[in-house]
Amino acid sequence: MPHAISVVVFPGFQLLDAAGPIAAFEIAAGFVPGSYVLRLCAVEPGLVRSSSGVAFEAQRLPRLPQVDTLLVAGGDGVREAQRDTRLLSFLRRAGARVPRIASVCSGALLLARAGLLDGKRATTHWCRVAELRREFPDVAVEGDRIWVRDGAIWTSAGISAGIDLALAMIAEDLGASVARDVARQLVVYAQRPGGQTQHSDLLELGPAGGRFAELHGWIRQRLGSKLDVSDLAARVSMSPRTFARAYVAETGVTPAKAVERLRVESARSLLDAGALSLQDIADRTGFGDIERMRRAFIRLFGAPPSALRRTGRIPASGSGRAPAPSPRRAPPVRLAPIESARAPSESSHPRSNRVVRSR
Repeated sequence: MPHAISVVVFPGFQLLDAAGPIAAFEIAAGFVPGSYVLRLCAVEPGLVRSSSGVAFEAQRLPRLPQVDTLLVAGGDGVREAQRDTRLLSFLRRAGARVPRIASVCSGALLLARAGLLDGKRATTHWCRVAELRREFPDVAVEGDRIWVRDGAIWTSAGISAGIDLALAMIAEDLGASVARDVARQLVVYAQRPGGQTQHSDLLELGPAGGRFAELHGWIRQRLGSKLDVSDLAARVSMSPRTFARAYVAETGVTPAKAVERLRVESARSLLDAGALSLQDIADRTGFGDIERMRRAFIRLFGAPPSALRRTGRIPASGSGRAPAPSPRRAPPVRLAPIESARAPSESSHPRSNRVVRSR
């Protein structure tokens, strides 16, 4: 029997939250025919408009005994969707009956509103992490994770992280080798290095016009120099003890951690430029040696500079060639029509399932 996956959307959903995982499962079904059957569902069946204005055709919410995995998209419309009692009731019933439930991006807010994340570890898009923590204190939010699994509940970070989530599920269902083949076909990492901090604005230290904004600019111009608490306190005409307390109250981090963040921020920009060696970057940003810089990157990004340079497709000095693509290609796959529960076959895609209508 094929594994039945229902993807739940709502008005204002983020298109890639749904399309990314669907594409991953579709390709997996090409490598292992009959493995998955996919449906797109909504409270109100018919055309459901995404935040981009492009509409997808959805069928009504499924009968739960027919669902093996329920995946909830996120998007700008998630706040209004949290007020939909029909959707929340459906999710609560699903929590007791569906073997695997997942969310992509801000879809975690819907799962949390339905009570499915109480006492669970979870993640969401980095810009929604504070909201998830504030509104749902019973959820153990892991803000830098690409995806999190806690029992039958899976959650992912923002947008493209839904593909990472789908690849992890494919690895569990069909094996790691199939997941790697799907990743190659999608031209993505099977397991991307680092967490979502590398894509966020986590390095911002307080508001742009905040009390220490000028100090931060001064620090950025002197990252190669010694910058201890006494130097920073003198710059703002405060005693070291008073400065340290005031700084933590304003930014939420110690002065030493702030200097480290600013050095990492500068190092990351130089890394992205791709012209300097790691040792040159360490010297310019005040780390002094590569190992010290590597430890700081791992603390903030979950991955060393060398891995992030590869992730950004930035060649190291002296290398200008990308790795050759894998010659293996997935065979064509047909997914069951949205109204049907039939297993996928190897014939071409039916056009009725591939049409999206824009306004």
